[in-house]
Amino acid sequence: MCQDCNYLSELFFQPASKVLEANSLVGVRSACLLSAIATVLLVTPDYHCGVVESAGRWPCLSFIYIGGHLRKAGFDPVYYDAMAKFESLDRIREVLAEVKPDVVLTTAVTATVNAAVEVLQAAKDLNPEVITAIGGVHATFCWENLLGQHPEAIDFCVLGEGEITVVELLQCLKAGDDPLKVPGIAMRCDGVAVRSAARAFVQDMDALTPAWDLPDWSDYPLYFIDDSRVAIVNTSRGCTHECSFCSQHKFWEGTYRERCPKAVVDEMELLRNEYGVNVFFVADEYPTRNQERWEELLRLLIERDLGTHILLETCVEDIVRDKHLMGTYREAGIMFIYLGVEALEQEGLMSLGKEGRVELSREAIQLVKESDMICESSLIVGMPDETPETIERGLELAKTYSPDYMHFLFMTPWPYADNYEALKPYIEEYDLSKYNLVEPIIKPKEMTRDDLLTQVLRCYREYYMAKLGEWAKMPAGFKKRCLVKGLKAIMENSFLHKHMAGLGAMPQEIAGAVTALLGKS
Repeated sequence: MCQDCNYLSELFFQPASKVLEANSLVGVRSACLLSAIATVLLVTPDYHCGVVESAGRWPCLSFIYIGGHLRKAGFDPVYYDAMAKFESLDRIREVLAEVKPDVVLTTAVTATVNAAVEVLQAAKDLNPEVITAIGGVHATFCWENLLGQHPEAIDFCVLGEGEITVVELLQCLKAGDDPLKVPGIAMRCDGVAVRSAARAFVQDMDALTPAWDLPDWSDYPLYFIDDSRVAIVNTSRGCTHECSFCSQHKFWEGTYRERCPKAVVDEMELLRNEYGVNVFFVADEYPTRNQERWEELLRLLIERDLGTHILLETCVEDIVRDKHLMGTYREAGIMFIYLGVEALEQEGLMSLGKEGRVELSREAIQLVKESDMICESSLIVGMPDETPETIERGLELAKTYSPDYMHFLFMTPWPYADNYEALKPYIEEYDLSKYNLVEPIIKPKEMTRDDLLTQVLRCYREYYMAKLGEWAKMPAGFKKRCLVKGLKAIMENSFLHKHMAGLGAMPQEIAGAVTALLGKS
């Protein structure tokens, strides 16, 4: 490893107290600033990557919830979704100057954290007295590093759920009290990053009050459904699965909490009637866990007949469990299900810490497809023992399992994931903006990262050329049109658009085939 890489590794993975000392006692400086009703700017950074967002755009649900609770407490929340608007840092600076916020709050996963810090630094450059905070998965686990590396940009990290924490923090600052009395925050004291006591999770999720009026709903289309408007909703929070590469089980500490099905459907009906929402993206990590509750939710959706489309993610075991309910799923409005298969051989599944039997994946995929719903899935590639032969075998198995959409995602070593220590010796990339599942981060023993990228792009090319032939035989209708338009969106909006340019005629072949199929669908 080169000297620069050693430095970056040490900088990123050491505690903040060992990285950089910074200003202390932020709360004392901030108390006077919040003596009146404060304007709180909730801003997403301008960051784009991957294949997921190529399907469409949806609001930041955590900000909608936090905004609702800020308003209840007498603060003035302003929601600015720079990510959905595709607005640059220069435009973010203009908005900061226009709004003149007293507090700027942003959120980040690992890949977006650099862009999020830039937003907070821009706010400080404009007004050094502004209070800045960052929440989300990355801040929850890497607060020491963030506070140590960015003392001029970040005053506070919000850890875990933010609805109650943000309000209590600002009330504390307004009163001139010690911020460390507020559970669920981290800050600097005497140059050292410290955190307060952990905050318990919200138990009554139906008592949360989202501010659905905050977003500009015209910012949220689904690209493969005409005249669509997308909302993101929670029916539960938490995950009981212990996948070694994932952050969700750790973030939710293995807990699982549910909302009342009637409250969920009431919320969806309100969004349809008040804001014209006709597509719902269920944000739950595991919405189908409680079979009785899930069936009640489906029943209510059918009774209300909202005339909307629903997208969700769940596990293959629950789809197989519900094989007798696939018609009910479709009647309830579910039209798109993502199944996290991740590996198509039992050994690979076990190495990722995933439960269940690999043969269930094929059955679940076929159940979804045969019920007139769209099935999306993904495989993880790029483990240390990966070779061109293992990738080829994975591609052939993917063609056999044959979900409508398959993504070939690179193993990304989150610094807080259970498998990080095992993968650490193979890390070659330390630019966090590339920790997005579509850029190779680790180097397998027998491949270069460039080789890995080339192989994955080949998988996409072969898989979707075969899919186009399959779709050409489908009868015209809603599903066929969605599939073809979805592929068009992937090719135009995802990382493939950039990387495929060097692989010859595939983009032109896809474009021609997509145009022809759209004319027949």
